[in-house]
Amino acid sequence: MSYSDSHLRDILKRTKVIAVVGVSTNPVRPSYYVARYLDLKGYTVIPVNPVYAGQKLFGQTIRADLSEISEPIDMVDIFRRSEHVPEVLDEALAHLPKLKTLWMQIGVEHAQATVKAEGAGLNVIQNRCPKIEYQRLFGELRMGGFATGVISSKL
Repeated sequence: MSYSDSHLRDILKRTKVIAVVGVSTNPVRPSYYVARYLDLKGYTVIPVNPVYAGQKLFGQTIRADLSEISEPIDMVDIFRRSEHVPEVLDEALAHLPKLKTLWMQIGVEHAQATVKAEGAGLNVIQNRCPKIEYQRLFGELRMGGFATGVISSKL
């Protein structure tokens, strides 16, 4: 998939509330540190994982599934295997009327779910990470993943 920087930037700028499906409470798991990063950047992160339902993470109660969310959600970020995307999408469409974006993490793609989501008016991003894209697009990382801070031997 190829997405323009302006498209990704627009999504990240307009998004305020993100449901992270498949989040872990283990700080070494990518789903944890991506959700934590997004929380630190000012997004409201609603964690979703039936294994940890009822526990607290980033000041929010972890929900078992998307049907338990009452607040308006702008984006669903999926940390599940590709074969689970259709069920996550169906649940999102049924319970999140304000949803604007379905975002699939690195390694997660589903062509049929993408067609269905786009047909429902959603923006769909596949095989990308919002943390990496945020860092790249807002000056924290270059495309290769390196920090953009200037390193100089000058005193």
